[in-house]
Amino acid sequence: MKRRRPLRERNNADVLRVRLPNRARFCYNQVCLGLFNANTIMKIFRFNIAALILAAMFLCGSIAAAQTNGNGETGECTTKESCQTLLDKYEALLKQYDSDITKTAAEKKTLQNQIAALKKKADSLAVQIKQSNAMIGEITLQIADTEASVDTTETKIQKTQKQLAAVLRAIDQADKVSLIENLIAGNNFSDFFDNLVYLENLDRKSNQVLQEIKGLKQSLEDQKLGLEGEKTDLEKTTQMKLLQKQEHEKAQAEYNSTLKVKDAELAQTTQAKKLTAQVIQQIKQRLFSLAGVADTDAPNFEQAYQIAKSAGAAVGVRPAFLLAILTQESSLGKNVGGCYMTNDATGAGVKISTGAAIAKVMKPTRDVGPFLEITAALGKDPHQTRVSCPMPSVGGYGGAMGPGQFIPSTWKGYAPRLQAILGRPGNPWNINDAFMATALYVSDYGATSQTYDGEWRAAMIYFAGTVKKEYRFYGDNVMKITQGYAADIAAIEGR
Repeated sequence: MKRRRPLRERNNADVLRVRLPNRARFCYNQVCLGLFNANTIMKIFRFNIAALILAAMFLCGSIAAAQTNGNGETGECTTKESCQTLLDKYEALLKQYDSDITKTAAEKKTLQNQIAALKKKADSLAVQIKQSNAMIGEITLQIADTEASVDTTETKIQKTQKQLAAVLRAIDQADKVSLIENLIAGNNFSDFFDNLVYLENLDRKSNQVLQEIKGLKQSLEDQKLGLEGEKTDLEKTTQMKLLQKQEHEKAQAEYNSTLKVKDAELAQTTQAKKLTAQVIQQIKQRLFSLAGVADTDAPNFEQAYQIAKSAGAAVGVRPAFLLAILTQESSLGKNVGGCYMTNDATGAGVKISTGAAIAKVMKPTRDVGPFLEITAALGKDPHQTRVSCPMPSVGGYGGAMGPGQFIPSTWKGYAPRLQAILGRPGNPWNINDAFMATALYVSDYGATSQTYDGEWRAAMIYFAGTVKKEYRFYGDNVMKITQGYAADIAAIEGR
């Protein structure tokens, strides 16, 4: 069933105003007063400060330009065009914040890795220092043992020297007794010589033992000197490792301090992003707050998204695509047509704003009958119910109804399926019903694929019942709007 694109009616007298909540105004004034601690950040990361200051100046300047009185209304955002310009500025700022957050998070991760590496190195040095101290303690004990052995050996030397002296005295005394004196004393000649040989052998062995003991003492003293040298080297190495450990701990402390600055910077930028997103949401709500539907007030963006989300989930169509279709058709229910159909026989009517007669407001053979049935069921006056005017640039008839801009015969065709979902007859001027009917329509023509080509084809058929290239402007524009809404939805959902 072929549809007709409605004529977009614009009321230039409508004024859009953006009201910043008191909390938001307070927080943004904090930005102006120094949200970014420039002095601290400049000391550590000079390459970041310029971008942050520019971002803060841009944010402060935008808000200062927007605020004109104590209640938070703006003097700049008074038309769709000025609000859109302001919205674009804030969205650009939001992207800059996203970039800054990503960059700061990466720098924070690098710092955390460096801190972990330094800690690991410091821990390793601490273990090495403990090992060296243990070795020094062991060598100290060995030196003490060696010193004790030296003392013992010195005692043996002194004892051996005394024994040797006694032997020498005995030999000397034996040498002084002559052979004749020994014979007169009655001593055996053989025993005399045996005793003398014994004493000489004892003298020789005592000297030999004495030399061995002296050699042992020298060896022990050399061993002690070696151990003392080894201990000295270990003490120097340990001291060096201790200094290295202290340097690593100092660097780790500096990195931790820098990390705290980065944490604060990240928190500040995240808060600024959050507040900017709040202002963006305020502007979007104002952009979607024009009145213009007969049965239900036009929703703000958040409300429209929830409706689209519910309708899309019922049939498998993306909410962003549904929002784009209804934005293209009626600016989400704000422009539901500028004509009345006044002649049931011919479908002619008048333009509401001027009262001028308009032919072809509604096709009599196809749509007038269904239109009279729909309005009668809803208790509406068919001659005082807004429908779209015909579009000279496109040709054909007008007569499209409600936010979804359905022509009456198309609506009648979807009425049974719509009632089965809603549990009641649908109302083309009700924003919820219009979303659901639109979702059913585009789901029949490829939108459930949730691909660019599938959605583009469904949009083309929704507009003209065909995919002829002369109407591709409609499909292209819907997909462009869809892309923007998809980004907005991702931001709302925190993805």
